[in-house]
Amino acid sequence: MTTNTNGGGFRARAREVLPAAVRGLVLALVILPVSVLCFTLTAISLALIPIGVGVVTTPWVLGGVRDVADVRRRLAYEWCGVRIRSGYRAVPEGANPWTRTLAMIQDRQVWRDLLWLPVDMTAGFVTALLPAVLLVYAVEGFALAAGLWRVLADGETYWYEFVPVSDQPTALAAAALGAVVLVVAFRYTPALLTAHFRLTAAVLDPGKGELVERVRVLTETRKDAVDTSAAELRRIERDLHDGAQARLVAMGMDLGTVEMLMDRDPEQAKRLLAQTRQASVEALGELRDLVRGIHPPVLAERGLGDAVRALALRLPVPTEVTVELPGRADAPVESAAYFAVSEVLTNAVKHSGADRIWVDVHHVEEGGGMLRVTVTDHGRGGAVIGAGSGLAGVERRLGTFDGVLAVSSPAGGPTMVTMEIPCALS
Repeated sequence: MTTNTNGGGFRARAREVLPAAVRGLVLALVILPVSVLCFTLTAISLALIPIGVGVVTTPWVLGGVRDVADVRRRLAYEWCGVRIRSGYRAVPEGANPWTRTLAMIQDRQVWRDLLWLPVDMTAGFVTALLPAVLLVYAVEGFALAAGLWRVLADGETYWYEFVPVSDQPTALAAAALGAVVLVVAFRYTPALLTAHFRLTAAVLDPGKGELVERVRVLTETRKDAVDTSAAELRRIERDLHDGAQARLVAMGMDLGTVEMLMDRDPEQAKRLLAQTRQASVEALGELRDLVRGIHPPVLAERGLGDAVRALALRLPVPTEVTVELPGRADAPVESAAYFAVSEVLTNAVKHSGADRIWVDVHHVEEGGGMLRVTVTDHGRGGAVIGAGSGLAGVERRLGTFDGVLAVSSPAGGPTMVTMEIPCALS
């Protein structure tokens, strides 16, 4: 029984160590060329600003550096649970190249990215490569004992660390040292990969400057929330005025006519009553749609999961919904998530050309809790977050709750839209 338990523990540890070593190796192989390329292009682009060429190229180059840093932030969290925050300033949409360049150059987070590049190509490269080196070095010790020493020594002494290998006994000593290295690798390999990402976080994370950035973001999201609320009130007023109110006024006029015709022309009065009854049904339907647009009853009564399922049933495209929510979020969070999903699904139906959509709603407990909703379709792709797109509105809506929106939509599809809102469930 003990042997099985130990064997299970060894296999479980191996499932942690081997992926960490492979990930570190892949990361190291990517780090050197990508970091050197980004650093070189940035230096050249900044040097060309005085003659005007850099004004055009710098926003693109710095944007590429930001993309590289964002990928590292995502890998840090997905692979090792290390959160690396960012504090980029918003660049004015539609700004001219000079404005964009100056805005990015004045951004402290951009300079953190640039400082990170030389750190990443030196210490970052070593810390990423070290987990794989430890495993390979341990394997080399066992390979020497298996006969590789005859090839490597070739009549001379081959040094395996501090062990001179020249015959089979010394090769066995190398294997013993390799076993020690393997134990060290099994113990510290995942920690070494985490150390790489903590080094990245030490340079990229805004730290104390986050408070200032937090105030700026809160100011922007508050303004967006106020603007959104005002626009929503105007929409409700317009819908009431043009829809239900107009129908109710018409019904009142028809009922007045019925009253006059009741004695003179009963048949015509009956026809007008039938029309009035139909108008009342339509007015009631419009009022229900309006209420549903303000806050769907199913959302208040049964929660986000059932509300999204009900939303999917009304779509013309078959939609599969998966919900894993052990509780309910606060009502404002549920409302924001519901309308964000509604907007994303509407975009998918209108623009993707997909014949099936998948929605996944679940809650992640790490980091205080995160509501995560993913909408996927295999349509034509090409969705972007930009001015005039529905996704920009979704991003503003989520930003009010510190939420984020991520879109992966290569040309030809598939499109995956991920929405995250920090929250705890009750």
